[in-house]
Amino acid sequence: MSRVLILGAGLVAGPLVRYLTEVKGFQVTVATRTIDKAEKLLAGAKNGTAVSLDVEDEKALDALIAKHDLSISLLPYVYHPVVARLCVQHKKHMVTTSYVKDAMRALDGAARDARVILLNEIGVDPGVDHMSAMQIIHRIRDEGGTLVGFTSNTGGLPAPEANTNPMGYKFSWAPRGVVLAGKNPARFLKDGKIVDIPGPDLFAHHWTCHVVEFGDLEVYPNRDSLPYIDTYGIATVRDMFRGTLRYPGWCETLKAISDLGILDETDRADLSGLSFAQWTGRLLGMQGAATPRDLAHRLDLSADAKPVTDLVWLGLTSNDPLPKGATTYLDVLAQRMLSKMQYGPGERDMLIMQHEFVVRYDDRTERIASTLVDYGIPDGDTSMSRLVGLPAAIAARMVLQGEIDLTGVQVPTVPAVYEPVLEELATLGVRFTETTSVR
Repeated sequence: MSRVLILGAGLVAGPLVRYLTEVKGFQVTVATRTIDKAEKLLAGAKNGTAVSLDVEDEKALDALIAKHDLSISLLPYVYHPVVARLCVQHKKHMVTTSYVKDAMRALDGAARDARVILLNEIGVDPGVDHMSAMQIIHRIRDEGGTLVGFTSNTGGLPAPEANTNPMGYKFSWAPRGVVLAGKNPARFLKDGKIVDIPGPDLFAHHWTCHVVEFGDLEVYPNRDSLPYIDTYGIATVRDMFRGTLRYPGWCETLKAISDLGILDETDRADLSGLSFAQWTGRLLGMQGAATPRDLAHRLDLSADAKPVTDLVWLGLTSNDPLPKGATTYLDVLAQRMLSKMQYGPGERDMLIMQHEFVVRYDDRTERIASTLVDYGIPDGDTSMSRLVGLPAAIAARMVLQGEIDLTGVQVPTVPAVYEPVLEELATLGVRFTETTSVR
C-alpha cells in the first residue's frame, strides 16, 4: 500500500485526486483547512480520507507527512520549503507544481542523502511547457541541429464559443494573481540583445501570435525569459521569449487599467460607502462621480475606444457599491472582474501552448511549431485543472511505483521524467501537434 498526502483542495485539485484514488494499491489523504472541500473532492472514494489541517500547525503537518510515502503540496508556494524540509526529515518524497525557489534549492543535498525526490514545476506552466520543450530540444541536439531561436507562448482562455464578454477573458480561479501579473517587469532576448520592459509598460508591448490550426491571438512578455536559457541548456539562442496569450484587445484595456493606477496594492481605509463611479472619479482626481466621457478624456481616447467601453462594461462608472472587504484598488478590480467574468453552466475553458524553434542545420534552417490546444469539459473539469493536476498526479504515481528513480531537487527537464509523463498524458488526450517549415 502506497500512501499519498495531498495538501490543499483548491480549484486544480480535482483531476489529481481522482487520478490517484483510481490507482490500485494507493491510499489517498486530502488535508485542508475546510474538511468539506476535501470530502467533496474524494467523492466517497473507499481509499480516500479527508482530514482538517491548519498548515500553520507544523506539529500536525509533521505528523501527517510522517505517515505518508509521498506528499503533494498544492499550498501557496511559501509553504513548500516547510513541507519539503519535513519530507526530507522523514525520508519521504514530495511533488509540487510550483517554481523552485532558493529555499527549496538549498534542500537538494539533504534530499539526495535521504534518497528522496523533491519534484517541482510539474504542472502546466511550469511543467508541461518544460517537458514538451525539452523533448524537442533534445531531439534537435541528437539530430545535429543548432537551436538559434526559442519562443514559448501559453494562455488559459475561454473557448471561442464561451468568449462572450467584451474583455475576452473569464476566471476559473481567483483573479488576483492574473491581475497582479500585470505589474511584473519583463525581460527577453531578441537578435542577441536583452530587452527590458518595466512593469508599468508591460501591456504597451504586445503583438499578434498565430496559433497553428486555431488563429490569431495577442501575446505579451511573461516575466524574465533569460533564466530558461540555462534551464533548457540552449546557450546558442539569439532569440529567447516566453509570452502570455490573450484574445485581441486585452493588453490595450489592461494598459488603461494600469495607467489609471488601479493595480495599486496600498491599503486604504476610505473605500467604504463609495460607488464605482465615485471611486473612479477619485482615481481621476475629480470631486464627484465619473462618467464614461471622463474616463475617455483621462485616457485620451474616444468614447467608443475599446478600453473605455470595456471599463464601462465592467461597471467602473456605475452606481454599484464597491465590493465589501476590498481595501486596495487592486482588490476592488479583482473582485469586480470575478463577479462579471465567470464561466456559465456548460461553458468550456481552453488552454493553448505553442513553442516555436528556429533550428540551423548545415544545409538549411527549420522552423518547428509545437502546439497544444486543450479544452475543458462542459460542467466538468476545466482544462486548467487537468493540465495542472494530471502531470503532478502521474509523476507522483511513477515515483511511488519506481518508474521515476531520481533523488534531490528536480524539475521535469530530464528524459527520465518528461518521456513517461508526456507519454501518459497523450493517452489522456493531452497531445501536441507539430509542423515544420524550411527557410
